[in-house]
Amino acid sequence: MVRDSPPAGSDVSNRGIGRARMFMGGLLLFAAMIAWFVALMMSPHGAIVLGGTEHVRMSIVIFVRNSAIGTLLLCALAAWLLFPKRRPKWPARDWTLIGLIGVMVASSLYQLFWLRSVVH
Repeated sequence: MVRDSPPAGSDVSNRGIGRARMFMGGLLLFAAMIAWFVALMMSPHGAIVLGGTEHVRMSIVIFVRNSAIGTLLLCALAAWLLFPKRRPKWPARDWTLIGLIGVMVASSLYQLFWLRSVVH
């Protein structure tokens, strides 16, 4: 059996790169959601501090700060991978991803600015 020879010109039928970008973008967005949610649950909001636990507060502040920075980086990389120049147009999917990334970025930036008031 002999295959037909490929047509002249570039082969544009391979969409594996686009699918790989979507997969890695989705995986990184999922990782960003986990980092964002863990930092949100460990956030030291509130003025109630039990006696003897003041030394832990600074460690949690550092953890939340690093997690917020990591969430911002993961969101940026995921958005770059999920929105290439040539991609299928799915408006509902696009708006959902934009909303999810926007909420995570806004709350991470809020945590970074809020943590500055906790430290001082």
